[in-house]
Amino acid sequence: MTVYQRLKDLREDMDITQKDVAEFLGMKQSQYSLYETGQRKLSVSEYIRLAEFYNVSLDYITGRCSHKSGVNRGGLSEDEELLIKKYRQLKDSERIRIHERMDIFLEDK
Repeated sequence: MTVYQRLKDLREDMDITQKDVAEFLGMKQSQYSLYETGQRKLSVSEYIRLAEFYNVSLDYITGRCSHKSGVNRGGLSEDEELLIKKYRQLKDSERIRIHERMDIFLEDK
C-alpha cells in the first residue's frame, strides 16, 4: 500500500473530508488532494503532524509496518490482533465453544 493510499484510508476511517485535513495542515483542500493522489510530496513535518492527528506511527503512515502503533506486538499480524480483541469480548461459555471448535479443526491436520 502506498503512503498516499494510507493517508486516504486513515482519513476515510475517521469519516472526515480532505478539507478537514487541509485545514488542520493550514492549506487548501485542492493542495491536500495532490498529496493523497501522490502528485505532490509531503514534508517530514507534515508527516509528523498527520501521524499525531491520526494517532498512528510514522512507520504506519509510510508503510514500513502494518500496525498503527508502529509496534508489531509479538510478531502478530493485524488479523491475529483483531481475533484476540474479539476473543476478549466473549463470555467464558463462548470461549469454551471456540476452543472446542479449534480442537476439531486441529484434529483434522
